[in-house]
Amino acid sequence: MALIRWEPFREIDSLQNEMNRLFESLTPASRSEWTGAFVPPAEMHENGDAVYLKLEIPGMDAKDLDVQVTAEAVSISGQRQAETKTEEKGVTRSEFRYGKFQRVIPLPARIQNDKVEADYKNGILMLTLPKAEAEKTKVVKVNLG
Repeated sequence: MALIRWEPFREIDSLQNEMNRLFESLTPASRSEWTGAFVPPAEMHENGDAVYLKLEIPGMDAKDLDVQVTAEAVSISGQRQAETKTEEKGVTRSEFRYGKFQRVIPLPARIQNDKVEADYKNGILMLTLPKAEAEKTKVVKVNLG
């Protein structure tokens, strides 16, 4: 039986070549499928009285959004229909983006879901979620060993 010298860098080169071939075989359309569905980015902060939630949902009308609020979570869903069209040097390029999305965001405190205020301007959804009275006065004792 003959001994064969192991060369780890040859294996790394082989792996890199395989990865390059994989990425070169992807069309632009299939690359966008890898990114997954649209998920609106969100920011949340709270103070003693309320939780504030801001979501970025550009290119949609308020009537196309469905916002549902429970005492523990916020659910935002809709159907995105975006179209961009550019014309340069006599060539027109048009791209369409369609699809449903949904995002459920758990809340850090119980809220009064019947007193939620919403504002949607320039693709930004702002929700003011007032905390439930029990959460405002809730004091938790911390055991220190």
